[in-house]
Order: sequence, then C-alpha cells, then structure tokens
Amino acid sequence: MYTEDNFIMINSLQHYIFCPRQCGLIHIDDVWQENLFTVRGKILHEKVDAESYETRGNVKTVYSLRIHSYRYGLVGRCDVVEFRQTKNGKQILPVEFKAGEPKEDISDKVQLCAQVFCLEEMLNTKINIAAFFYGKIRRRNIIDITSELRTQTEEVIDKVRKMIADSKVPIVEYSSKCRNCSLITVCQPKALNHKKLKNYIKELYNV
Repeated sequence: MYTEDNFIMINSLQHYIFCPRQCGLIHIDDVWQENLFTVRGKILHEKVDAESYETRGNVKTVYSLRIHSYRYGLVGRCDVVEFRQTKNGKQILPVEFKAGEPKEDISDKVQLCAQVFCLEEMLNTKINIAAFFYGKIRRRNIIDITSELRTQTEEVIDKVRKMIADSKVPIVEYSSKCRNCSLITVCQPKALNHKKLKNYIKELYNV
C-alpha cells in the first residue's frame, strides 16, 4: 500500500511508454509545452473535463471522475465512466477520450488499464472491458482488460515509480516520433545523441 505522498499520475504511464525522457521532463522537471496534437486533445476533452453526470435510461454517465489506488499508488481522472444496470447486475465501463486514432503501441491501453485498477479498488468490483473514443475515427474501440495487459501495466508502474524516485530524467536517442512531441525544443534529442558526440570527440582529439 502507498500513501498519497507517493502517488504517481496515471497519465505518466502513457508518457513513459511513448518516451521515458518525455515522462521525466513532465513528471520530474515539471516541463510542459503545447503543440497541435496536445491542443486537439484539449478541444476533445472540453466536455468530459467538467465534473458532472447525467442519466439516460439505465445508464448513468459520470464525467471527469477523480480516481485513485492505494495498492498501486496511482491518482488521476477518468474522462467518462458509464454505470449500466443489466440483468446480471451493474456494469462499469470507463471510456478514455483520445484525439487521434488507435496506436500501435500499448501506451493508451496501459493508461486505461491503470484507470481500471483504480475503479476496481474504489468500487470493490471487477472490470473486464473498457473503451476508447478516438476523435479521428469518431467511434468507440472496446478493449479487453486481459491478464497480460494487467501485468504489462504493473511493470510500467514500477518503472515510472523508480524513475521518479531517482529524480533522473533519462537520455534517449532521436527517433521519428520526436517530431510529434510538444517538448522537442526543450528536450533537444539530437543534441543529446551521446554516440555522435563521443565519435566527434574521438575524431577531434584523435583518440
């Protein structure tokens, strides 16, 4: 069990999978900048970022629900949580809003799975499915919260927690995804290419 002083943000998991250095800059050095992609995300979240709820038929929808887990040491928000009354009882469906489209990596899924961890602990329940709403394709994408995804999420939580505890922002190699990162001007990934710098020094001093 963790105390609130040791909580980490759920969105740090998604940041870490995208790039450990980005995660470190945001969650250790408290650096943030906007770009086209982050602004699109903000626009999509305008409705769900307001704490409110509505009921239609047998579905109660809660927006911007604050969540936490003492077991995993997590804190954050769910964009949307739907509480649906069915013949078999109450079904709980967290829905995460994303401006783009489904990603090839597991960053979004891990973020959503972490939300599931929190809801399961807070509501003393088991959640087997969750959903994304992707703005680019304008539809929901249902995912299974599998044992494999749960294990992957736990592993990322451990890595992020260790990085933040060490207070050390990682160094990474420049890659194509750097071009879409809002922190590229702060991060300076090309300038931090140690391999090229080491070769330059060797050539300079003929060592």
